[in-house]
Amino acid sequence: MSTFQSADRIPPRQIIREVMKLCANCDTCRNMLEEDCAFFLELYRLQDQEQEQGLAVSDAQLRRLTELCTFCGLCPCPKVPMDIMEAKSRYIEEEGMPLATRLINDVPRLARFCSLMPRVIGTLQSNAVTGQLLRKGMRIHPERRLPVFPKRNFFQWAAAQGLNKPATGNRRVAYFAGCTAGYLFPEIGISVVTILRENGVAVTVPQQECCGMPFLVEGDRDRTLHLARNNMEQLLKTREAGYDLVYSCPTCGYFFKKLLRERAYYSENYQQSVMAPPTELRIPAPEKGEGQFWTLRKSMYRQILKDDGYFSSIDPLKRVALSDHLFDFGSYLLRLQQQGQLATRFAPLPRRMAYFAPCHQREQKMGSPYMDLMKQIPELDLQQIGSDYDCCGMGGVFGFKEHFHPKALALGQPLMEKFRAHAPEAIVTDCMSCKLQFGHCLPYPVYHPVEVLARAYRKKHD
Repeated sequence: MSTFQSADRIPPRQIIREVMKLCANCDTCRNMLEEDCAFFLELYRLQDQEQEQGLAVSDAQLRRLTELCTFCGLCPCPKVPMDIMEAKSRYIEEEGMPLATRLINDVPRLARFCSLMPRVIGTLQSNAVTGQLLRKGMRIHPERRLPVFPKRNFFQWAAAQGLNKPATGNRRVAYFAGCTAGYLFPEIGISVVTILRENGVAVTVPQQECCGMPFLVEGDRDRTLHLARNNMEQLLKTREAGYDLVYSCPTCGYFFKKLLRERAYYSENYQQSVMAPPTELRIPAPEKGEGQFWTLRKSMYRQILKDDGYFSSIDPLKRVALSDHLFDFGSYLLRLQQQGQLATRFAPLPRRMAYFAPCHQREQKMGSPYMDLMKQIPELDLQQIGSDYDCCGMGGVFGFKEHFHPKALALGQPLMEKFRAHAPEAIVTDCMSCKLQFGHCLPYPVYHPVEVLARAYRKKHD
């Protein structure tokens, strides 16, 4: 929802200045997000520096401020993070992307590299000297444990299962695994397949790349748009072939369903598709019912409500189509249950667990579908931990970075204290970035909800 088009020649530092000015006139987030957002903490510190001490904010300070936004989704004003992403992209266009940043964000490439020499890489990571050298070279904080890539990733497992080929059946699903389930935690993807098979749903894993979110957050515009287009075209082609589309990573879903769709409704193509009169803009109003719209006067809003944001170069009708037809896996399972097509005779799981709904799941306004599903498992004692503004602090890969690691721990501390007070046997969360942070800060094992559901299905057959 940025007001700065990529064709504008406004320098990035000026964009951030405008963000600071906007936030100074509002001041809402000073208290609302004072414990939850490193960006706003620093923004208000810099504002106070200028207003109370008379010290001008330097260009270097503005650049560091820009780096603190992780696009968590908690910001109540969607314009602010989109303007920050625009500023990040313009900084990268001026400066270029540091090699260390490229490496740490490109999980598929890292996975391919590590799979070539798994024993060598494992030895280097575990050795005290070479492990620290690896961290230093990639600008990873020395206290951070490096993630370990499995010997066989999910995509390799899926190919061995024949899931990279077209599926047959009355109900077919195409699964977008994302990088974390695809390369770091294959047990998640395997659990998704287990659950679908248990319910008689045929599965395929279509060709896919990183969703693009890590590159968006770093300011790599070209890579972000390239990945978004490629994935969108492949997923929509799969949809046209009769598949339902699902994902298990909330960040991938947030990117495809919310960010990519931003402002697409304001495009001329979309307005024509919903037969809006020449004098009106029609905006979907799902809260009013399916197929309902809010109607606005074009004469009042045409200069404000335009498809001129970060993703405006991508076909708006395809962006809307992908958003409408791609489903969170938990929501998809609940829909099957509502249709009487979900097997819910789970085996008992006598465990005491705590569930955390991550930021990018909450910001999709879908409720807590996994909580609703897991509560149906007999003997599972499950409590939801965390408020609407609680965040683990990890911010994707930001928590690994030298400059952000201490901030990540500080931001996540209130949530960690809630978990320690509850002292569960295990933590359950949709987000594997949260899993990495919980694994660093807490002594409890961490599972994705699909692992818990799949375990309940498997125990039924034991």
